[in-house]
Amino acid sequence: MTFRLNRRDALRLAAASAAVSATTHAPLVRADTWPARPVNLIVPFPAGGGTDAFARPLSAQFAKQSGKTLVIENRGGAGGTLGAGLAARAQPDGYTLFMGAVHHAIAPSMYPKLDYDLERDFVPLYLLANVPQVVVVNPKNVTTPDIKSFIEHARRNPGKLNYGSAGTGTSHHLAGELFKQQTNTFITHIPYTGAGPALRDLIAGSVDMMFDGLGSSAGHIKGGRIKALMVSGTQRNPAFPDVPCAAEVGLPDYTVTTWYGLWAPKGTPADVQARVVEEMRRAGQADEIRTVWAGQGAEFGSLTPQQFGGFVNGEIRRWAQVVKTAGAKFDR
Repeated sequence: MTFRLNRRDALRLAAASAAVSATTHAPLVRADTWPARPVNLIVPFPAGGGTDAFARPLSAQFAKQSGKTLVIENRGGAGGTLGAGLAARAQPDGYTLFMGAVHHAIAPSMYPKLDYDLERDFVPLYLLANVPQVVVVNPKNVTTPDIKSFIEHARRNPGKLNYGSAGTGTSHHLAGELFKQQTNTFITHIPYTGAGPALRDLIAGSVDMMFDGLGSSAGHIKGGRIKALMVSGTQRNPAFPDVPCAAEVGLPDYTVTTWYGLWAPKGTPADVQARVVEEMRRAGQADEIRTVWAGQGAEFGSLTPQQFGGFVNGEIRRWAQVVKTAGAKFDR
């Protein structure tokens, strides 16, 4: 049997088909209206850590220049991987962004089963900050005057000193393991659920030392609550010119930096990605941000999204080798 449509029915069917097609293929959000409402920023560490030290000034600047709020959601745990998993499953509409760190380039080598893949489930957007690691101690627990005497003390007292970290598998942890390897010392690792809790215990004297990002330690060093013995790398940091670098004290290969970056869930429309990148670029040019970053010894990134993606991929492979060489493993 053959069915024939009259002209009126044919027009109705065509209109319905067009409506379905438009709904199916329309982008989740238009770039010319983004941000039309508050944007959620998942920070996968507890409040008070190094990521927060950059996320909160960035949030304030974003609100100032866009007129919309960048809402910080601290979701700490498992070395930053719990928050990363939540971000990976978020709606890819430009209203959930993820601020990760070097820890997320380390995680694939430390965690046998992650519920996300940094390279597959996210699109890289911007390198927000890059800061050196710093060796800091509680001055009441550790009374040695400099890094050389500290190393000698640690060698004479294996296992008696301890260091806190943001969690097993984070850059704080591996920076400590690398330090122990290169100085032939043994210092007990105490993992926390984030840099903030670890730093609070360091200030309180519950742990002796940390291998921290300069961003989260800077204010406490200036306030005298903790003491900086050494920054990593081959140059002193302009924000702390009196603190020696690793190369000066006989550790030329001790180069560890803490970097923070911005991602969006995979599937976020490309034009919205471009709008996010433009807002970050504008933020990096603001005097307020430049002042905050400089005060923490940090640099604001200038990589394109493609360059940032390549940088992250290289970091994943670099830290895989560090993990293997250092023999790092979970502390259970």
